[in-house]
Amino acid sequence: MPKNFVSNKDETVRMFDNNLFEALSRVHPSVPLIIYVPVIFYVLYLSIWQRQLSALNIIILIILGIFIWTITEYMLHRFIFHFQPQSKIGEKLHFIFHGVHHDYPSDSRRLVMPPSASIPLALLFYFLFVLILGDVLVFPFFAGFLVGYLFYDITHFAIHHFNMHSKFWLAIKNHHMKHHYQDPSKGFGVSTPFWDTVIGTNFTPKKEK
Repeated sequence: MPKNFVSNKDETVRMFDNNLFEALSRVHPSVPLIIYVPVIFYVLYLSIWQRQLSALNIIILIILGIFIWTITEYMLHRFIFHFQPQSKIGEKLHFIFHGVHHDYPSDSRRLVMPPSASIPLALLFYFLFVLILGDVLVFPFFAGFLVGYLFYDITHFAIHHFNMHSKFWLAIKNHHMKHHYQDPSKGFGVSTPFWDTVIGTNFTPKKEK
């Protein structure tokens, strides 16, 4: 099996000469929870007490938001994070966004998305969802979307640093490990292999080879 990484230790590589930019490129895995859990509770509060949506509507929109996150996760990972640029500037940007993770997959400070990237993306998606759903239904939907995102970030960290024991978590971990160490052109789902199976980018079982 070819070596598809530089170091599998929990170590990092400096990406920026500027100390501020370098600091912004690293993040403790608890930071997404600290930022987005209050946002989730706030938009749910708005859904219940300001917009007065029914419990059924809120539950359905939360589930829909989680579902839309799963395909968003797949599309971002496959077409943005694994985009192969042809220019040197593009190659540097690719390394900053995702290449560094493949070179140093166990770097614990670059396993979850830093706020410098996640906050602009969250705002972009929020205003896109407002255009699609309006300013009432968007709140529970966005809560579900953020729940999906947090599950992705936490799962990604756990995959690289925790020992999995249940069959469910082992299957998710093995799926992502194959993406890193076997074939990075497959296995783009991190929190779930569902879309890889649907779209055809899942790994072929050994018995079928």
